[in-house]
Amino acid sequence: MKYNPHNYQEYAVQQILDKPALGLFLDLGLGKTVITLTAINELLSEDRKVLVIAPLRVAQDTWSKECDKWDHLKHLKIATVLGSEKKRLAALQVKADIYIINRENVAWLVMHYGAKWPFDMIVVDELSSFKSAKSIRFKALRKVQPLIKRIVGLTGTPTPNGLLDLWPQVYLLDRGERLGKTIGGYRDRYFVPDKRNQEIIFSYKLKPNAEVAIYKKIADICVSMKAQDYLTLPARIDNYVKVQMSQKEKALYKQLERDMLLPFKGGDIDATNAAVLSNKLLQMANGAVYDENGAARQIHRRKLDAMEDLYEGANGKPILVFYAYKHDKERLKGMFKNARELQDSQDITEWNEGGIDVALAHPASAGHGLNLQAGGHIIIWYGIPWSLELYQQANGRLHRQGQNETVIVHHIVTAGTVDEDVINALGRKDTSQAALLRAVRARL
Repeated sequence: MKYNPHNYQEYAVQQILDKPALGLFLDLGLGKTVITLTAINELLSEDRKVLVIAPLRVAQDTWSKECDKWDHLKHLKIATVLGSEKKRLAALQVKADIYIINRENVAWLVMHYGAKWPFDMIVVDELSSFKSAKSIRFKALRKVQPLIKRIVGLTGTPTPNGLLDLWPQVYLLDRGERLGKTIGGYRDRYFVPDKRNQEIIFSYKLKPNAEVAIYKKIADICVSMKAQDYLTLPARIDNYVKVQMSQKEKALYKQLERDMLLPFKGGDIDATNAAVLSNKLLQMANGAVYDENGAARQIHRRKLDAMEDLYEGANGKPILVFYAYKHDKERLKGMFKNARELQDSQDITEWNEGGIDVALAHPASAGHGLNLQAGGHIIIWYGIPWSLELYQQANGRLHRQGQNETVIVHHIVTAGTVDEDVINALGRKDTSQAALLRAVRARL
């Protein structure tokens, strides 16, 4: 296919070419992969060795397919450094233009090469997956950052939980030049403790005027683009389906919430702390919860009943269902015998060809980088995540350029449970992130 770039795509390519370090905050559907590959294609004349770090499914599927799709990229040779260690080592020996590795193996790659790190250009697809300064992947990439001459960080969700997420990502771009050399220093300069229990600090809030100061610091190496500014996106309808538990089921929920314990014959449901309790309550809102022995205890089937109604209401059109827990998946498979989990490239191809009626996916594995818009236009959230990043990215699998129908996003919410807290939290986080994206918005 001949590549006829939009003006914003030409602008983004030029930004990559002009800046040795760039945070490109591109909204879903704007074509970040073809933009980046086009820039890489021009930079290969400088005899660069390029590494792309991506989520596993994206590393397996998306980058290679984009090269095959566009005429000007077909000549690029890609080596996927995936699978067993033997396969990864063999891929590194192949002479290629671009090497692609999943983010879970970044530490292995750094250890393998040590001081002989060969990649002078790095593309981090989904830079926000490096938002934790304590993560192994961040620490590994930090070690070789001085050896990198060019770096591009791609994401549509740079601060899903607030501006504290920003420091590790910007550090990988500029080695601390703008926001400081340490996360502690960044926090001390721009934040003050918020929620705390004596010496234990649970959260931080911004100091007065700190938000604007942060935006000014990063404005020269970060640029954002919103799809609505450049594309005519399909309409989207968000539908919230509330289900009610019976009095008996509500009583069990309240007992676990109050006592952090539900006694069952053969294995209790026990929450040892507040985080575990929140997780158990989310499970219970979905209809089942794991006991201390790992067995799933069914509490109710209210969401399953709602799923059945939504399936019938789809009138034979394919539906994409996002679940949260393994017991969700098993119960959904028990209800829909034609359900199929999206696990590999073959599944994705069959979905896009209309061969799957009910597709099951976990947002953490199918939320980033996959093009699923050809297969359907109906999403059902059976289990809703706390993560704004996972939520937005997962919805973007269908609500993107190339979708020809109005996208319907159903949320099944159990009334009077933590489900309602999750919906409210996602709205608040979205507002916070939108301020950052506006501040570094591209001006074409």
